[in-house]
Amino acid sequence: MKLKLISLLAAAMFASAPMAWADSVAAPDQTTASSGWAAQQAPGYYRFALGDFRVTVLSDGTAPRDVSKIMSKPDEVRAAYAASHETLPVELSINCFLIDTGSHKMLVDTGAGELFGAGSGQLVANLRAAGYQPQDIDVILLTHIHGDHSGGLSVGGQPVFANATVYVDRHDPDYWLSASVEAAAPADHKTTFVQSHKTVDPYVNAGKLKTFDGATELFPDVSTVAEHGHTPGLTGYMIESRGQRLLLWGDIIHSAEVQFRDPTVTVDYDVDPKQAMASRQRVLSDAAKQGYLVGAAHISFPGLGHVRAESKGYSWAPVPYSVMLQKPGQ
Repeated sequence: MKLKLISLLAAAMFASAPMAWADSVAAPDQTTASSGWAAQQAPGYYRFALGDFRVTVLSDGTAPRDVSKIMSKPDEVRAAYAASHETLPVELSINCFLIDTGSHKMLVDTGAGELFGAGSGQLVANLRAAGYQPQDIDVILLTHIHGDHSGGLSVGGQPVFANATVYVDRHDPDYWLSASVEAAAPADHKTTFVQSHKTVDPYVNAGKLKTFDGATELFPDVSTVAEHGHTPGLTGYMIESRGQRLLLWGDIIHSAEVQFRDPTVTVDYDVDPKQAMASRQRVLSDAAKQGYLVGAAHISFPGLGHVRAESKGYSWAPVPYSVMLQKPGQ
């Protein structure tokens, strides 16, 4: 009788649980559940305290890329991955970050949404698994407008985060939402213009896109760091609380295996490769000197670590995994 009651309670809890974002996130493979081998990993979120703030890293999934075909110095790229015992293409993590300040719930980047296929678009499901809902988000801070960072803003032409105001450096919408710039852009950049209108325009039309120009303080303890080059307005966000600092740097690094050791390696997605290289060198130097925590968009989830200066270039020191969650303010 007790077992039957427990089963009924479990069924009721499952039936009343919020549905996952079914349009873009497939349910786990139930056919293999009895073997203990499912088609997907467990929900991707990782929580920690930054002073008084609660920070949750959210995985949107991964994007498979043969980076030797999209980065400069392809021989060096292939050698670096071989030395790391990795095969190409490699799965690049797509990491987003939720900053719960108590006053605001700020989401830094939104993942790829429906743009990149089945391996990504998992942000909303992981957001819910972490105990939040899309309507809880009131501020979205875009590091830049690119499909894997702004693509999750809208799905099917409808805003995913109906209560959020979106912030982005003015240089990015001036570029990616401009008809004249699109007309003159290289053919391999055209897709990004189409995707940008599809995902960003619903917020523009609703009057919920706000821009800033370069380095500024957007909110108390939340400041922007100009990192222009990869896109015209690429921006990092410095989060500070009780003397602890976290830089969310967007696309400063696409390949940890390559670009820490050699920051001069660029990627085809760079709008201005020379400026992107200079920004990367400056940001890496500052992160190594200052020693603050970094949250990276494309380093293996959860993408948290510190930058270490080496005799040649830099290296990445991942934060050790912690099973215990420190309370804010401790």
